[in-house]
Amino acid sequence: MNQAQSQDIDTFKGIALFTPGGDLIYCIDPKKQGRWHSHLCAGLQEILNLPELPHFLVPCYTATIDRWLDPQTQQVQTYAEAHPPVLRYQPLLNAVFRTHVVWQAAPVTEGLCDPILLATYRPSFPQLWEEHELVVHFERSLASSRFIEPVSSQPSIKYNSQPLDCTLYLFVAGHNPATERILQTLRQVLEQFNYPYTLKVIDVLKYPEQAEIYQVTATPTLVKVSPKPTRRLVGNLDNAEKLLQMLTFPEI
Repeated sequence: MNQAQSQDIDTFKGIALFTPGGDLIYCIDPKKQGRWHSHLCAGLQEILNLPELPHFLVPCYTATIDRWLDPQTQQVQTYAEAHPPVLRYQPLLNAVFRTHVVWQAAPVTEGLCDPILLATYRPSFPQLWEEHELVVHFERSLASSRFIEPVSSQPSIKYNSQPLDCTLYLFVAGHNPATERILQTLRQVLEQFNYPYTLKVIDVLKYPEQAEIYQVTATPTLVKVSPKPTRRLVGNLDNAEKLLQMLTFPEI
């Protein structure tokens, strides 16, 4: 076996998915094929007996690593990145992927990994906030018919680079128990609808210029930013009928 063949054995692509409580499920693919985020979510669902797939963990609780052979130098190169909430787990990531690298902080879109928004899932997924001391190596060969990607019409808060049907900004005054209740209620109402959306939380006390741009004079206010036209709902955000009308019908 020559040097290049020996190095090729060490090339792979890996993905790690953490829970807020610190448990880990990860996979390694030497062939660098497949999309596994949904598989890891399904694995967590089965292991922890979750009521549904925990897709809200992606991407905020993920880390990825890629090791490839540089064709010019015939040396194995490594790039590893982790999102800020899991960057502290670098020693564990290096252990499971058998590397000794410094993990880079993955770029995060403003508002993407809002702790308050993510915390609204805690009542529905309490197991994810508990520590079970799990480090699970998920083998792709174990993927069964249960480990499939959800249909695009499944209602959930989406965090990805694909175009979304609806973008919503929720303006609140501070992160407090009242804000958490609003987010929890709003998420429950929104997830009754059968189209994808993204929700961004904006604290007017920290970003008053955003409130001015979107002409927000009271909180809570929900603004539909896209698709156009822009619409808003002030105050009572648990009225499903008004919320549905705001999202689906254009202004007259």
